[in-house]
Amino acid sequence: MSRVSKPLNLARLNDLVLGAFSNVAPSDTLNHLARFLGTWNGSDKMFMVVQNSLKIVAWLLQFRARMRHRAGLLKVPVSDSATRLAKAGSTIGDSRMLWRFWGLLPIFTWLISLERHPQATRNLLTIERLQGWSMLGYYPLEHLFYLSSHGIIPSSIPSIRSLFTPSAKPIELKPGVLGMWSCRFWALYVALQFAHLREDRKLMLLRQRSMRRASGGTGLSSAEQEELKQRWDAYWSQVLVNLADFPLTIHWSLEKGLFKNEIWLAVFGLASSLISFRTAWRATALPSTPPSENKEEAASEQEKLAGFDVSS
Repeated sequence: MSRVSKPLNLARLNDLVLGAFSNVAPSDTLNHLARFLGTWNGSDKMFMVVQNSLKIVAWLLQFRARMRHRAGLLKVPVSDSATRLAKAGSTIGDSRMLWRFWGLLPIFTWLISLERHPQATRNLLTIERLQGWSMLGYYPLEHLFYLSSHGIIPSSIPSIRSLFTPSAKPIELKPGVLGMWSCRFWALYVALQFAHLREDRKLMLLRQRSMRRASGGTGLSSAEQEELKQRWDAYWSQVLVNLADFPLTIHWSLEKGLFKNEIWLAVFGLASSLISFRTAWRATALPSTPPSENKEEAASEQEKLAGFDVSS
């Protein structure tokens, strides 16, 4: 029996063309990606991965061009594609710096919350206070660096002494100096994070031992095992991010830098960005079961660290 086709009228044509997405199945991954990129932290992590990936690909293309030039296959040792990709990476880095102009707001909320929610130890409270204040130094200096490097603000401002002494020299706003001191405050935050991780490890080991004692030798439940797994996963993610960020902060804190070859900046930056991306991605995942207080604590700790990634 032959199949009778529906007549091609205006309604049918509407369904075929405008309703084409009726053939596309819903995707949890797509929903997660939209939810992830809909946050400032998520979009920043995505652009950070793209930015550092472009830097590495550009370096490889430029290296290939030099090798082909030595072999006599190119007239000049320059890759046009590498130049374009490098410009795209620089543009993304510049945009990410502009988007961080609101970065002080979460720092203020963090410091206010810190004084109203007691920490597990006095050492942790002191470390986080110092970290918060280091960010209060980092962000304003980075903002001044951005504005001065783009010629938005003057290269010098009158000194307070000029109110009393007209001949007083103005204060020079040198972008290089501002950027270097900004990164020194970031380096302080990263160094303090190592101390924070040491305290975190002690507390998690104590928590792990107390849970095993409470089980009475019967073994941990699946929920307790999952809790410990998430806590340790969050901990090691922070360790890896910090290890990747530390050489970057040292490089940009020194007048002559740490690395002669800037490809290492892209390598460490990509490592940090990929781990931070994974952390932020997991933090925006919809839980299959209602999260416990401990899981929320681990996630918030991940988000706190991920939110301060400023690799550029």
